[in-house]
Amino acid sequence: MSGYALALGPVMAGIALAVAIGIALLRKTEWSARLADRPNERSLHSVPQPRIGGLVMVPVILASVSWLVPERASSLLLPCALVLAVSLADDLNGRPIAVRLAFHVVAALLAVGSPTPAGLLAALAIVWSCNLYNFMDGADGLAGGMAAIGFAALAWVAAAAGHVGLATTCLVVASASLGFLAWNFPPARVFMGDAGSVPLGFLAGAVSWQGSAEGAWSPAVPLLVFAPFWIDATATLLRRVARGERFWKAHRSHFYQRLVLAGWSHRRLALSAYLLMLACALAAIAMSVASVPVQGAIIIACALAFMTLGFLVDRCCRAPHEASR
Repeated sequence: MSGYALALGPVMAGIALAVAIGIALLRKTEWSARLADRPNERSLHSVPQPRIGGLVMVPVILASVSWLVPERASSLLLPCALVLAVSLADDLNGRPIAVRLAFHVVAALLAVGSPTPAGLLAALAIVWSCNLYNFMDGADGLAGGMAAIGFAALAWVAAAAGHVGLATTCLVVASASLGFLAWNFPPARVFMGDAGSVPLGFLAGAVSWQGSAEGAWSPAVPLLVFAPFWIDATATLLRRVARGERFWKAHRSHFYQRLVLAGWSHRRLALSAYLLMLACALAAIAMSVASVPVQGAIIIACALAFMTLGFLVDRCCRAPHEASR
């Protein structure tokens, strides 16, 4: 693993630098104003910020993977490009949810490439991953940090298992995310927009499935790696459905949103989230080489930890239905 990382280190540093420089250049163009994210009653920011991070980050990821891991082109890069296209259209002029979901479904089916029941279930999970990552992209540094830490952890597991191409793909995403974080870490000067968050969610879901199908890791590994995002998004959705709310409407009742509304700064939230993400990443890496009983113990410990965190957020923050009004 150390030799592999050392060999690719300069390339990955170049990818991060390319994203950071690309964003700096794009901020000086008309796209910066055209894609400005103006605060509204659902936002956690108070100053308009350009949503241009995805316009640089995702194309750099696609170009880098095409160069370094060309065998992933049909199963990963083409469907990701479809997701990028519809997400950029949504950033520019808005698109009906049915149109966006149709693109997500097609992309997910291309990534899975299998009509079996397991493959169809995986495609559904990828579609959910596209959208939940977008839901969780609402605070400075949060989505970029999850991508950097999550994909770096998957790269470690894949490299240790001998899946070099998959590991390289994950390292590319992690490196590009670090370049974006140079502009998005609190206080953010650039947001990634749907053109960044939705493709990242697609990549998280698609790479997780492909790694599982290829034997690089068990399905539990990526579930644990990205647990801070999918648990928050899924728990919030289920709670809103149970309360009879219009769950498809924008809101501010995610756990991370409620912490900011309760007085946490974006920097405090990001740093605390990074600690949680690192803990999940380390637990997933440990689980990838552990015996079955130890794997079970790790899963139980993580489940109890998330239940405790959810309880504490409920105790210190106002109720979700109040936060979403």
